[in-house]
Amino acid sequence: MNEQLTQLRERIDHIDEAMLRLLNERAGIAQEIGHLKNGSIYRAEREAQVVRRLQAANAGPLAAEAISVLFKEIMSACRALEQPLTVSYLGPRGTFSEAAAVKHFGHAVAGLPCGDIDEAFRAVERGEAHFGVAPVENSTEGAVNRTLDLLLTSPLKICGEVKLRVRQHLMRKVDGLEGIAVVYSHMQSLAQCHEWLGQHLYGVKTIPVTSNAEAARLAAADPASAAIAGDLAAEHYELKLVARDIEDEPNNTTRFLVLGNEDAAPSGRDKTSLVLSAKNRPGSLLELLAPLAGHDIGLSKLESRPARTGSWDYVFYMDIDGHRGDRNIQNALHAVEDQCTFLKVLGSYPVAV
Repeated sequence: MNEQLTQLRERIDHIDEAMLRLLNERAGIAQEIGHLKNGSIYRAEREAQVVRRLQAANAGPLAAEAISVLFKEIMSACRALEQPLTVSYLGPRGTFSEAAAVKHFGHAVAGLPCGDIDEAFRAVERGEAHFGVAPVENSTEGAVNRTLDLLLTSPLKICGEVKLRVRQHLMRKVDGLEGIAVVYSHMQSLAQCHEWLGQHLYGVKTIPVTSNAEAARLAAADPASAAIAGDLAAEHYELKLVARDIEDEPNNTTRFLVLGNEDAAPSGRDKTSLVLSAKNRPGSLLELLAPLAGHDIGLSKLESRPARTGSWDYVFYMDIDGHRGDRNIQNALHAVEDQCTFLKVLGSYPVAV
């Protein structure tokens, strides 16, 4: 048995050495490509194509998600050799927004934690960050309205999306639930864990704060308090996980948008987001949707928000299947434009991988 184990370990060592040579060869070629492009070496559509191709070619036993994580980290390290990226997100460190940024861009980026979603947008607009990451909707609690409102006025484009399985944990400085006087968390996380809190911490005061990481920071300063947050927050603030996966819905997922100064080129499997307003007359929304159906375009999201004009007008946020450069979408948007009072294409980008 010991001899067989030694042989297997030797085979792994040889494979690791071969992988190391190939990874450095890949990094060298990536550098050459960066010099030829003479610009941003991050291309959302290209990286999505790479991951999809490798997932399709994967024969296992590694899962598709593992392939995505591995190769995004490889591409992240190769990118950093040429031009390290700065990515803004809702901070402080340890938020789900940071986790989404890492999932999309890899660890070889410079994170820029911001005090609120507005500042994450502004950092990209001012050139302090190359890209920003902002939450836009949760499978349990619905839309993040502040992000939608900022998209209406910001010059930034959506150039990617990230879907993050959100695992909410209760954490504090000491073990156990006994003695908890207050629970801090973001209001969405408190809502996502409402039933669990009612069953296990009935009567304990809950206080919403600006982010889950801020909740963890407060809990770290007081043994009688606890926070609901993710693994990163527990790691950053050295807290003990006293209850894991306390979200009421087991498949709780948050969708994040990647924001930049340009949207992405076609990748082969894309999504286009837009916001528009309908004319104030019966059937106007149906008139806006008809051209999409007429051009065989799928609608994956429809969300209404007050237009902030004070006159009870509304704007509609839509996600449609395909890229703005596709002929059928161009024709459909041209027809939609004739039926609405306002239309803004927020960006075309690869579907999350």
